[in-house]
This record gives sequence, structure tokens and C-alpha cells, in this order.
Amino acid sequence: MFGRKKPSGDKDKNPKRQPSGDTSADGTPEPSSSSSKSRKSSSKSKEKKSSSKDKSRSSKSSSDASSKASAAAAGSSSAKSSSNSNNGPGAVSISSNTAVFRVLVPANVRPGDEFQVYAGSRIVRVKCPADSRPGQSLQITVPVDPNDERGKDGGKGGSGGGAAGGGGGGLPDVLRDSDNVTKIPNQTLAPGEQPAYMVRIPEGVRGGTQFPVTINGQQLMVTCPNMARPGMSVRIVPPPPPDNANGGAGGGSGGQSATNLMNRPPGRIANPNKQNDKTQMFEVVVPKGVKPGQPFALLAGGVRVLVTCPKNATSGQKIRFHLPIGLVNRPDGPKSKLAEIKLSYDKDGWTRTIRATDMKFQWTRFDHQGGVDTRTRFDTERSAYVRKLEFFGSDSDRMRTGKVSLVTPEKGVVDSKIKSANGQDLVSYSDIASAQMKSYEDKIQWFQDTCAQLCVEWNEGHMRMNVRRDYLLSDSMEAVMSLSRKDLRKVWRFEFIGEAGIDAGGLAREWFELVTEEVFDPDMGLWQTSATNQMCMQINPASEISCPDDHLIYFRFIGRVMGKAMFDRQLVKGHMVKHLYKHILGWPIMFNDLKDIDEEYYNSLKGLKDMGADVEYVGVDFTVMEETLGVKSTVDLVPDGANIDVTEDNLPEYIEACLKYRMLGRYEAQLNELLLGFFDVIPEPLLTIFDFQELELLMCGLPEIDMQDWQDNTEYSGEYDRDGPNHEVCRWFWEIVSEYDHEMRARLMQFVTGTSGVPARGFGSLQGNDGNVRKFTIHGVSLETCVYPRSHTCFNRIDLPLYEDRDDLEEKLKIAITMASTGFDIE
Repeated sequence: MFGRKKPSGDKDKNPKRQPSGDTSADGTPEPSSSSSKSRKSSSKSKEKKSSSKDKSRSSKSSSDASSKASAAAAGSSSAKSSSNSNNGPGAVSISSNTAVFRVLVPANVRPGDEFQVYAGSRIVRVKCPADSRPGQSLQITVPVDPNDERGKDGGKGGSGGGAAGGGGGGLPDVLRDSDNVTKIPNQTLAPGEQPAYMVRIPEGVRGGTQFPVTINGQQLMVTCPNMARPGMSVRIVPPPPPDNANGGAGGGSGGQSATNLMNRPPGRIANPNKQNDKTQMFEVVVPKGVKPGQPFALLAGGVRVLVTCPKNATSGQKIRFHLPIGLVNRPDGPKSKLAEIKLSYDKDGWTRTIRATDMKFQWTRFDHQGGVDTRTRFDTERSAYVRKLEFFGSDSDRMRTGKVSLVTPEKGVVDSKIKSANGQDLVSYSDIASAQMKSYEDKIQWFQDTCAQLCVEWNEGHMRMNVRRDYLLSDSMEAVMSLSRKDLRKVWRFEFIGEAGIDAGGLAREWFELVTEEVFDPDMGLWQTSATNQMCMQINPASEISCPDDHLIYFRFIGRVMGKAMFDRQLVKGHMVKHLYKHILGWPIMFNDLKDIDEEYYNSLKGLKDMGADVEYVGVDFTVMEETLGVKSTVDLVPDGANIDVTEDNLPEYIEACLKYRMLGRYEAQLNELLLGFFDVIPEPLLTIFDFQELELLMCGLPEIDMQDWQDNTEYSGEYDRDGPNHEVCRWFWEIVSEYDHEMRARLMQFVTGTSGVPARGFGSLQGNDGNVRKFTIHGVSLETCVYPRSHTCFNRIDLPLYEDRDDLEEKLKIAITMASTGFDIE
């Protein structure tokens, strides 16, 4: 019953050896500088091939694993300069004779429409991309003007959006005002206020379109008002010139000039939604029962804040604290439907709060009265652990080392600020707190816009990834692991060696799909299908047996690929088990999460709780039995666990140790490398806006759900066994689901089946935890049994109470789906 593990099912393969070095001009393989294993990739066959050089065996400790990954990255085919590039596999750094500008999409511009901007001293037309909208920042690339010396030699003079640069191309030091611009005379201006100008609308300009003007040395784009016509004048107030007076962006009446980014370090563009850091004082009475030094939570300006009672304060006494104005005075924009439910549903559960002391995010459990739960002993119903990733040593640009562990939630804090590469604040706590309340679509847009600001500009270099299709995985691993963290945020362009084609986005999509599809293949030995859900993958604890030389390097590679996919708006071809998404986010892991990976083991541990004092007669100690390829071994859950018997007194600690081992201990080294690779690309604070369901949808995409196929392959049981789909409640259910958008349908799938993935052959091939077909099932129960719908992901079944009206069903179903992504208890 205990101390056992199901065989991993991995096959002991003896792969053939194959050189993986660069290919010279005459097509003969050259010796490889890398000792990493090569594996032949094919859509038909998965034959693995390894290099001729041997590697030392990977260490089990996470610090040694990180060191080995670092050594492999340094020893693999490092990013080559463009002057030394060839047609062999690897990552090649490319420089460019182009200039990069950033521009905001003007108002009233729709996808596919064209608009004009100034790019240096030239006017260019930009076509609005299909996935962009007004107000969004775009990056455009244009050839360097041979007559504009500002784009050469490191950008002599200014590189701003159209302003003149000293000594550049014979242009005057200050561009003169356009002929159709007149400064309004006799203006009384306050300190710092800019003067206003009258601008005559040129011939041929219609309402809503833009036209360029030059005012006070700045080249601006002015949007013609809808009711205006040529010959009329409009009043504008141009923005102040930048500090260097030689560059910068300006905007007129809804217009914006392009900003030259050639010589700007990445991330220097300020977030337009960034709040200031001025503070506001709050006064609150310390709640009853709170002791000095104990935390308590409250709502300040609509924000859940965690405050620590001062050591010299007592219950009933007033205390004061400060919060940033930008945090408590957030704009009342449209909130997510799920966020509204979470705010209005006042029950106990884990909630991410902001600590007033350092403005960092921390998980807090609230009791039924709304107070902070401060219990310390493990409780199967309420206790939780969160993943903590601690970095060691210097913050190396190429490869970081660290160690992952499970800690109590108050120790797993996350920073609430993000800095750009040059150290400037890019995102603040108020920006993140505001984004957490957005709808799923708006969250994605905010996330992608922020990633775009973190992206290294094209002119600072981009990467050409050369891979051989027959050795896709090994070539890709060596290329990606040779990159620095800065290279990971550059634009990647892909080339399949020996194939004609220019990567305009299609090759990148194909590369991400093929690589992630192969790396998640159970035959590879790194991952295995979940025992409870055949649609999900979990880390193979015995991955070292299948890939003894480089399994940890591949997990660092997987993390980087997953992070880069999110960064570049690409999709991952593989769904993971739920608790791995929680680990990436740093979400609380609870005892109930065991049920999703091994329901039998979960029920066995629950059975021990019901035995009371008789548990000591079962003969269980603080060990577990592992079995890999027929070989059994005993693992201590705690030091000297074989000599500690489980009793009624220490049963909570035994269950706690089992939870830690099954959720992390079995594959700590692998998960450590995956997280280190993932956070090489994505800053952890950016992920705090998502829940684990949203993260799966973002990484794997919203599924295309065929409603007719779903209904045709649904079974009915319990109270609905006789009438089936004709039962009134079942009709209401399908009516409500049909009205759901793609996000809510995907969340319903996650709630019932454990994943948003739909089998390739449709709902008719949906499998249960035993590997057999288990169709989506609606099970009828009485309202006395449960008030809210319940799910059984092992059987793809939803228990649907016999509601008396449609509105009640709709409300309870939405709450159940929503609360599935929280620590809230709805029973």
C-alpha cells in the first residue's frame, strides 16, 4: 500500500552513435565541440542517436545539475558571429544595417489599415497587423537611410523619432516649423506647460487620417478630427522635447511619431500605464485576537493587503500604514467575470495578498471569519506549500544556478516589480495588481505588451537558429543552450538546413511544435503520461535511466523553450499535469492535489486518518518503496525514516512528508532545471497575473471544441440515467455551455477532465485514469448531497445537482468552475 511506485514503463534503449558536428562546405561532418547526445527526429520514427564523445554522469544534486548544464552550454556550439557563420547547425548572432523604430497604433486604425509615421528624416507607411489595435506599441524595421549618418557608427547625433542629430547627414541643427503651423500668440503658460499651435489641415486629408508636421524641431503625426476638412485649422499642444533635444517621440492630436530604437538598450521604453509611487496613509483598528507581530489582512482601497501588527500595539488599538496611491486608486476598468466572482464570494481560502512592509506578493489563508490562518501543524484540509526557487552565486548572464524547495506559503514571496535590462522600472506592483483583475484576453494582451518591451531590439542583434531536421532535437538543444539570457530575449529566425524557405513566422511555429512534440514523447524517456489522465504529461522520475548523460540538460532546455514560446506568442505541443503549472506559478500545493496524480495513493493516506490509534498496527514507517525497471529501492521521507514508525501522534507529519515527496522530491533535480530555464526568459512577477488554468490555456492555446461532438459523446448516470439529455437540468446545462465563450468552455473541460486538451479523435476517445475510454459523464445527484457541481477528473465525470431553475444552475456552475482555480472550499 505504501512505499511503492508504479513502474515507469521506460524501455532500456541502446541508441546508435552519430556525429552531430557542424557540416563543412563540401558536406563532410566536422568534429563536434559538444559532447551532448544527438537524437534523430522523424515524424515516423523516434530513433535516438548520440555523439561519439562520452559525458560524465549527471549528479543528482540540483547545484551539480545546474553546474553541469552551465558547462554544457559553455562547451556546446556557442552563438557564432555573423562573420563566422556557416551552414552547419547552431545559433548564429546576426547584426543588421536596418533601423528599428517603435510607434503607437493611432486611434480609428483597424487591422489591415495603413498609417503614416516619421522614421528619422523620412515618412513611412505602416500597415496595422491583424492582431494589433489602437494604442498598442508596434516595432517597425526600415533600412538605414544612406543620407542619414545618425544611423551609423553607433548613432552619431540624436536617434529620436525624427528630431535632428548633431552632425548627421547635413541636416540643420533644428528642423524648421512646417508652413501650415502657426504658434498662438500671447499665451500665458504655467511652469512646465507647453505652448499651443494652430495647424492647417492639408489638401487630401480626411477625418480620422494622419498627416505629418514639424513643430519646434519635433516631427509629429497629427490625426485629423472626424468633423474637420482640408483648409480648416486644429489646435494642438505638442509634447515637451526630450532631454537630449535631439530625439524622442512626439504626438499631436492623437498622433505619434516613431521613436528610433537603434542605440537604446532593451526595455528603456517606459510603461504608459506605470503608476507613480506616492503613498497614501491608512488607519485601521487591530482586530480582536491579533497579537503583536501577527499578520492580519484587510481591504484598503479595494486591495487585499497583509499588515503585521506592530510589537507595541494590541488588539483594539489604532495603527497607521502607507500604501502607494497607484495601487489603491486603480482605474475602474472592466474586470474579469472570474475575478468578480472571487471578490464577491466571501469564503475561506488561499489568496495572494500584498505585504505592506515591502510590497511583495505573498499567499495568505483566511479562516471563515476573514482572519489570517496562522496554524503551523500540517492539516490535510487547510495546509499548503508553495514552490520556492532560490538562486545561488552571481547573477550570471549565461547560466544561473539555484535550488527549488517546498516552503510554507508565507515564505514563498514574489517580487512585484520588473526592471528592464538597464535597471529602470518597467512594471510596478500597481500595474501587476491591476492586471490581475483583467479579463483573460486583456491579461494576455498586457503580458504580450510587456514581453515586447523586454525583447532585445532587432538592431542590437538577432539570432539565426540553424537546425537539421533529421537531428532536430539535439541540434536545437545545443543551439538554445549555447545562448546567453539576453540572447533568449532576442528575435529568433529559423532555418532548416538544406531546405529553401524564409522564416516569416511559419518556420518558428513549426519549430516550436516539432521540438515540444518530440520532447514530450514518452519514448524519449524524459516525460511519461499521467496515471490519472492520459492527456497530461508528468516528469519521469527515472529520466536518468533513459538519458543518463544529459537528462538534466534537456530539462533546462525544455524550460527555456517553454519560456521562449510564451515570450514569442507560440504554443507548446503538450499538456502537463496540473500541479506542474502550479509549481511554475508558485501556487499553493495542497493534499487534494495528490488525488490528481495518484488517486489510489491519496485514498490510502486518507484511510490512515480514519484508523485513529490503530494506525500503528499497520506497520508503516517514514519511507516509500520505489520500483524502476523491476528494481525496488527504499527512500527515506525524513532522515532515518526507516526507524520512525507512524503513529496517531505523528501521522500529520507522515502525510506531510508523503505530500512533499510526491509533489517535488521524486523529480526535484528535473524540476529545478526546468524552472531555471523557464525563468531565464520570463520574469517571475509577470506570471502572478495568471491562475494555473489560464497558464495552461496560454501555453497550449484555447482548444477548438465541437459542441455537437461533445454532446453526442456524453453519457448520463444517476438521476439522469433514464431521461439522459432530455432531462430538464441536462438541457439547461447544454444551453448554458453553448453560451460560454472559448475560455469558459476550456475551463469547464479543465474542471471535469483535468486538462483543456481534447483528444485528436474527438470526445469519443476521451480516456480515464485506467487508460480505457471514459466518456464525458453528467451524473445526477440530489441537492442534499451537494449544493455545487463536483468533478471527478479520473472518470471525466461531473456531479450535477437537481437544480430547480436554470439561473441557479448557471450561477452555481460558474462558481464551481471559478473556484477550481483557487484554494477556496465551496462545500
